[in-house]
Amino acid sequence: MRYSFSEFVLCSDFWHTFAIRLATGIICLPAINKLSMSGILFDEIVFGPVKSRRFGVSLGINLLPLHGKFCSFNCVYCECGLTHEHRQAKQVLFTAAEINTSLKSRFEALKTGGLDPDNITFAGNGEPTLHPEFENIIENTIRLRDEYFPKAMITVLSNATRLDRENVKRALLRIDNNVLKLDAGTNATFQAINRPTHAITLEKVVEDLKGFGGNLTIQTMLIRGEVEGKQLDNTTEEEITLWLKHIREINPKLVMLYPIDRQTPYRTLEKVPEMEFQALVRRIEELGIKSEVFY
Repeated sequence: MRYSFSEFVLCSDFWHTFAIRLATGIICLPAINKLSMSGILFDEIVFGPVKSRRFGVSLGINLLPLHGKFCSFNCVYCECGLTHEHRQAKQVLFTAAEINTSLKSRFEALKTGGLDPDNITFAGNGEPTLHPEFENIIENTIRLRDEYFPKAMITVLSNATRLDRENVKRALLRIDNNVLKLDAGTNATFQAINRPTHAITLEKVVEDLKGFGGNLTIQTMLIRGEVEGKQLDNTTEEEITLWLKHIREINPKLVMLYPIDRQTPYRTLEKVPEMEFQALVRRIEELGIKSEVFY
């Protein structure tokens, strides 16, 4: 069986075969088989489990096409590569039934092998909430989780661009971990770093995040560098001050901070020093909000 992986894997040599010791012994994972300038893509609906820095033994779910990114953002740092809108229009999504069948099959295999995942994580080749059957898929996943692995958490990693859809919001409020993106303090930096593929502002995203009443986790990438001749930096005092204002208003249960840790579409981006993350943690904690750095 082939396993694909992305941000979940901690390893000393990203490009070669390595082993992760799980509860049942040693599981060997091969090198990525889809790596190019366009980025890293998952080649299965259900992948893993793998050892996650954030979520323990994590089983991943990709609701999106296997051969191309499908996203409402075109982030300059995305390890899946750049978003090509003309390609997205031609992509075919898996049905909820196909996803349910794949997930049940993997659950049965894991149960037979005596391995219980800590987390069931929706990530994959873009933005999972773009799937038109997202709410139905979440409902099916909760049902299967309760049947096979009732102690496992369900997590969705989302860019927060579809929180104004009631079906998306309902689904996210039913799971254990809504991990939602907020990478900027100003709209100008939001547009420059996240580069949404449709008309949306940072102010709109923040208002939608506030609508969760604190029942969410914010994830933020700190980044600086040059992209297409323009300097990007969400670590300036202006950006951080306004970002902290948003965080105070959103009042999440947790803030996750992380730097670049994988190949990005632009080699001119820089990894922000760890000391700057620790300084930001102190400022977040002054707001009475928990935070973690995944450096």
